[in-house]
Amino acid sequence: MDEHVVKEYLRNNSDDFRELFEQHQTYETELRQFTHRSYLSAQEQFRQTELKKKKLALKDQMQLMINDHRSQAVNN
Repeated sequence: MDEHVVKEYLRNNSDDFRELFEQHQTYETELRQFTHRSYLSAQEQFRQTELKKKKLALKDQMQLMINDHRSQAVNN
């Protein structure tokens, strides 16, 4: 099953996945603010690093859910 299809299915049918996805998008939007700046203060650099770590953790959680859904689909 295509990963894109699984993501879309989970976004539409899983509150947990949708919440993770929306939070991931929020972090991505906030991170974009930093990419357009030529200089970041120490506090901004810390926030940027923190957002990247949180975003990656959410991505890992979503990937686990995707993998779990795929394995369930194969077993059924």
